[in-house]
Amino acid sequence: MQLDNRAQTLLKALVERYIADGQPVGSRALSKISGLELSPATIRNVMADLEEMGFVASPHTSAGRVPTPRGYRVFVDTLLTVEPIDENLLVSRMQGRGLQNSSQKIIANAAQVLSSLSQFAGVVLTPRRESVFQQIEFLRLSEKRILLVIVSPNGDVQNRLLLTEADYTPAQLVQSANYINLHYGGLSFEHVRMRLKEELRELQDDMTRLMQAAVETGSDAMSDDSETMVISGERNLLSVTDLSSNMTSLRKLFEMFEQKTGLMQLLDVSSKATGVQIFIGGESQLVPMDDMSIVTAPYQQGGRIVGTLGVIGPTRMAYERVIPIVDITAKLLSNALSNN
Repeated sequence: MQLDNRAQTLLKALVERYIADGQPVGSRALSKISGLELSPATIRNVMADLEEMGFVASPHTSAGRVPTPRGYRVFVDTLLTVEPIDENLLVSRMQGRGLQNSSQKIIANAAQVLSSLSQFAGVVLTPRRESVFQQIEFLRLSEKRILLVIVSPNGDVQNRLLLTEADYTPAQLVQSANYINLHYGGLSFEHVRMRLKEELRELQDDMTRLMQAAVETGSDAMSDDSETMVISGERNLLSVTDLSSNMTSLRKLFEMFEQKTGLMQLLDVSSKATGVQIFIGGESQLVPMDDMSIVTAPYQQGGRIVGTLGVIGPTRMAYERVIPIVDITAKLLSNALSNN
């Protein structure tokens, strides 16, 4: 819905004032801060129109108005003026925390930088780890108990116990391992799983079951030690009145961090887009709380998008600061991972 210049100016002034002090904004205040030479009565009429269109709302306890999720959306999409940020500050923060560390450490550092600069919570969805193996071995421990040995391309070794229905001879185990290594070595277990049904029909059923069990167990073994999400600064949100004003809000907040499922879904969705994305509670079903917003951006490694990072805070956040923080941190993380 199109707003005229006067309505846009007043909505922008209202959102900025409400973000700054958290109090409903009245017509007299708007007449002073908007820069428009309008009477309070004219401003009240415009505010009534904005309220009817769903961009602002009137709390029961005040004659002033506050922005709705729809009002925030118009503000961040069309009215927001992003503040220039000192990129050298972010570079120094990232370098100060060590860019020459392991990839997991670099990602954890990025979450801390997001949190410290925004004063909210920083979150990074880590790259999906492909369960690639170089070779496997089967070692017979006893009847129907087999040790699966998985060697990754970089030489890491994982051991897992397989409990089988059939009792395999050492010769059968060597034959199965040789077949997998010859045909699938260097691929991910997920890739192997897709090909097994078609390519193993010529083998005996017992051997096929053994290989399928090895693929399932191997996939779990290669991924269960990788953290899927790094969150920093959760405690910052406890001091945000908008998010922790009552027990229901606190419960939702803790559930979000404990379960992580909803956050992972949201970050996964945003990784399929380009640039900064803003999810506003009450508008996006992916955000677990009405008074919460999440600003995200994808990051790359070797020119390929591998994950997403972002800032979790109240809808009443300083978007003009948070957006460039998220955007530049994503670029710095991409560079650090690609050069690591």
